[in-house]
Amino acid sequence: MPRVSAYWSVARASFRQYSTYRMATAAGVFTNSVFGLIRASILLAAIHAAGGELRGYDALQAATYVWLGQALLAPIEAFGTREISQRVHQGDVAVDLLRPTHLLGMFYAQKLGRAGFLLLARGIPPMLVGAVLTGLALPSDPLSYLVGAACLLLAITVAFLGDAMINLASFWLVETRGLSVVYMAVMNLLSGFLIPIAWFPDWLAAIARATPFPSMVQTPIDALSGRIPPIEALALLGEQTAWALVLTVAAVLMLRIGVRSLEVQGG
Repeated sequence: MPRVSAYWSVARASFRQYSTYRMATAAGVFTNSVFGLIRASILLAAIHAAGGELRGYDALQAATYVWLGQALLAPIEAFGTREISQRVHQGDVAVDLLRPTHLLGMFYAQKLGRAGFLLLARGIPPMLVGAVLTGLALPSDPLSYLVGAACLLLAITVAFLGDAMINLASFWLVETRGLSVVYMAVMNLLSGFLIPIAWFPDWLAAIARATPFPSMVQTPIDALSGRIPPIEALALLGEQTAWALVLTVAAVLMLRIGVRSLEVQGG
């Protein structure tokens, strides 16, 4: 219980910390809305050129896909983070390892607090913009929202674990920015953030579905939009859970091996 209380305190502190950046939040909402309009225009043009429907998406469904994707952009931190790698390179991780909380648990708690604020402050407002400008196709079944909320939590978790593994590579690499850029590009493509995976060529869709990336974006969007019925979405929820467990084991192993070879620069 004490550790759970500590993680809860970290999550709350992270939420409060990000709630103080009001100007940055407003700028993020504006930017997110503008890019949402650009993405929606591109997808709607593609559907119009295809005759009003493209691989199961009509104009309203495509617009909904865009705005839900924009809402997820900040909470899952699709452009990556560098805090863990910076603490490793600066030697501050030695202090983190002395704390009674697990290093990954502490950063996950920070992630949840941060994601909670970003979802409310930078995710929902662009969706409201989308609802006014393009309209949204939202499910009528309340169960879709419950399953969608679970999918959203697991999407944030899987995204955190993938990003954490890239950061943990700093135990062996002097610089991880290049690796982060490659990971970010691959994740944004294979997760379905840029375009729905249903629009991929068959070979690329097969590759994407063999990775955890769709669990970060495509799955929560399909569940929250009601494009997939709640019962079918439960199978995707199970797939997300499986990826979360696999990545948790991989991240913990990376951390343990990295700690064994840890050498703090400067002494």
